[in-house]
Amino acid sequence: MSKASRKFKVPDELANLYDFANSLDQRRFADHGVRHQPHDELGNPRELGAWMAERGLTPAGAAVDEAAFESAVGLRAGLRDYLEREPEQRRSDAKALRGLNARLATFPLRVEARPKGIGLRPAGSGVRSALSALVAELYDASASGKLDRLKMCASEECRRVFYDRSKPGTRRWCQAGLCGNRMKTRNYRKRQRQAP
Repeated sequence: MSKASRKFKVPDELANLYDFANSLDQRRFADHGVRHQPHDELGNPRELGAWMAERGLTPAGAAVDEAAFESAVGLRAGLRDYLEREPEQRRSDAKALRGLNARLATFPLRVEARPKGIGLRPAGSGVRSALSALVAELYDASASGKLDRLKMCASEECRRVFYDRSKPGTRRWCQAGLCGNRMKTRNYRKRQRQAP
């Protein structure tokens, strides 16, 4: 679990998925005079290995080959594309479903009986198997309904994934006081310019 997932009170069972989706930071706005610079925590196989080791998915220093790296980046792209839609749209958008399914197909999983019921676990060993833990987390979140609470900020300048803890589950922005306020102010000014 990262500082960000703790700060925003992301449930433990979604923390790795949340961190994985946000390993690509596309924020392009200024906050308190500081402009965010887009950044990719998984810029190369070595960085992916360090990211996975930090979360206990692989032992420190585990070698990540180019194929596993490409699979990880592809999985993240498919996940972000899926999360960018509203929960109802996710289940009905054939293109998004096909895209995510194509990414998920390369990760080995097995069905396993556990004290709390039947679930998915990574099969085999190695980096690709370790990445399968994220896919299993995705499955568990979907089965429990918590995946619907994982959303992408509606601000085009942000695109951070956030966990919606609001009671009705209808939040649109990662932070109402930051992205929400910025978007509302922008819309207000636009209406004022268009007024006769």
